[in-house]
Amino acid sequence: MRLRLAALAAGLLLAAGCAPMPPPEFVNLPPSAESPGAGDPTRGAILASSYAFGTPSSLAGDPAAAAEALAQLEYLTAELGFGGAWRDMHPLVSTELRLARAEARAALGFRQEASAQDAVDSLYGASAALRRGDRAAAGTRLAPLAGPGGADAALARLADLPPLPRAAAATARARDALNRRDSNRNQRELRF
Repeated sequence: MRLRLAALAAGLLLAAGCAPMPPPEFVNLPPSAESPGAGDPTRGAILASSYAFGTPSSLAGDPAAAAEALAQLEYLTAELGFGGAWRDMHPLVSTELRLARAEARAALGFRQEASAQDAVDSLYGASAALRRGDRAAAGTRLAPLAGPGGADAALARLADLPPLPRAAAATARARDALNRRDSNRNQRELRF
């Protein structure tokens, strides 16, 4: 029985590996997204988003924090998905992040075809506006991303973020992969 399950799992992984990869996306973070002294913005996004989605109560009633966590998810989906400095991350991380992004966009009524850059800009812009108490500006920033319900519906969903289990699982996997990556690097450095 275990052998059959292992063979089935291997077959599914091979089939997933044969699926066409989406074209590379590149995302630049706005200056407001990078915290001074936080170090690498990708590492910061992994840690912050895994905490936020893993602890949904931290986002409850805080649409600015929800928008920021969603922006981090968008950023990580692009940044960890196509090599670069993070090419040694476990390959399932990028697949799970793409699924999590689709889940989040559907749950919030966001356009699935929006570029990662548009989503990052809209969400970080909305977060900054909400922190200033400017709901109208936040709605304006979300308008390019908002789907049929419009920006007002998107703002309401941010204030009452629905459960996003894929986002929690994907960002937790990214955090675990980051920890393994750091551990492997530390072990290699100790050998020399």
